[in-house]
Amino acid sequence: MKFILGKKLEMSQKFKEDGTVVPVTLISVGSCKVTQVKTKEKDGVDAVQIGFDAIKKLNKPEAGHLKDLENFRHLAEVGVEKPEEYQRGQEIKVSILESGAKVTVIGTSRGMGFAGVVKRHHFRGHPATHGHKDQLRTSGSIGAGGVQRVFKGMRMAGRMGGEKVTIKNLEVVEVDAEKNILALKGAVPGKRGAIVLISQK
Repeated sequence: MKFILGKKLEMSQKFKEDGTVVPVTLISVGSCKVTQVKTKEKDGVDAVQIGFDAIKKLNKPEAGHLKDLENFRHLAEVGVEKPEEYQRGQEIKVSILESGAKVTVIGTSRGMGFAGVVKRHHFRGHPATHGHKDQLRTSGSIGAGGVQRVFKGMRMAGRMGGEKVTIKNLEVVEVDAEKNILALKGAVPGKRGAIVLISQK
């Protein structure tokens, strides 16, 4: 299994040899390092923790955890089948991925704040006349009166976005090993500067 952390830069486009335009998302990958190797016997799970984006200073618990390594801003854990194949301090570069490969991207969607039902759940709203003076975008009735409670899962207004999103089968269009930039076909969750985990089985 291959995996690496990256930072979303922007959306752009690439041209194929036949002139076809491909919309891509550019991701700055940089160099990641293995910060911890977990085994089922010792930690209860077979996983590898990797670090990305070095910073100057950490608090004492983080500094102790990353002793003898760089100070990383972001850490991510990935489940693996054979943790013995990895070692603490091992470097992971963008060159592990190849053009044409299919990858899975995990990120956090863009936070929209508190949103109403029209924006959040695509309700059509109320008619603009016949007694709906200032209720054009309200939710309306939310259930029968005799139940005396609101059922779980009722689509109502609330916080929108800011959730973990997984996108599968994104094609790697281009791998720039010199600039450490990865071009993935299509959109990737999150805003500019968002951290994403890219993996390939």
